[in-house]
Amino acid sequence: MQATTKPDLVRQNLRLVKQLYPAMPRVGLVALRDLTKGLRLSVSHGDILCIDGKWYVTHAGLLRIALRRRCRGIRTILQERLCDPLAGRWVFKATVYKGSDSKGFVGYGDADPSNVSPLVRGAEMRVAETRAVNRALRKAYGIGLCSVEELGSFSAPTPTSHPKQTAPISGNGNGSNHGQPRLRDRLCLLIRQFNLDPTLVKAYAADFCGTETLKEASRDLVESFISHLAASAKNDRDALICKLNSYAQSAEVQP
Repeated sequence: MQATTKPDLVRQNLRLVKQLYPAMPRVGLVALRDLTKGLRLSVSHGDILCIDGKWYVTHAGLLRIALRRRCRGIRTILQERLCDPLAGRWVFKATVYKGSDSKGFVGYGDADPSNVSPLVRGAEMRVAETRAVNRALRKAYGIGLCSVEELGSFSAPTPTSHPKQTAPISGNGNGSNHGQPRLRDRLCLLIRQFNLDPTLVKAYAADFCGTETLKEASRDLVESFISHLAASAKNDRDALICKLNSYAQSAEVQP
């Protein structure tokens, strides 16, 4: 299959982003165009993600960049002296070798329950290794974008004020505050990560929240659905797909 050319990829990315983020300002679209031209990152492949109006590269995107540039290899080593298994704290060192004579580009990654998302709680070791690899890859190939997996804020800490606030998911903010990722972005990330049908996911979400549409659901209900969806996809994706397919007929008749 012939690789997508840069002009085609730019058009594809801009078209998709205008559908996913209709309120994105022009500066965000210009940044996407430049990133597409420079790094050949694909929105549809999950190489790049927009969170709170800022672009972040993903682990998959970094690996594709390394593959295109013929990365020689990646080595990870657990830093045992810095780890605390009982506390769930893990630290990794990753080294990326660009060529056979490369001395390597080093990156470190750490993770513990305080700086990872509740969706991946219990998998701190893998998160730490991924962060180390991402940082080493970004250093090796001169990528200034932070990666999604490195975001400590993506853990979405429990708010310290207005605990009963029930902001809806509709609108540009999608109920986000204090710089936290928008619910829509978190849901889109899960859809891409597990290759789910977005239309069926929305239908399932509305049913789960007890509303006619997802936009009518409160933030608390949507957050509960996102956690439920992530757990279902991780534990038994086949069962989740069957559940989503049960909404196929109803989704077809929705306006």
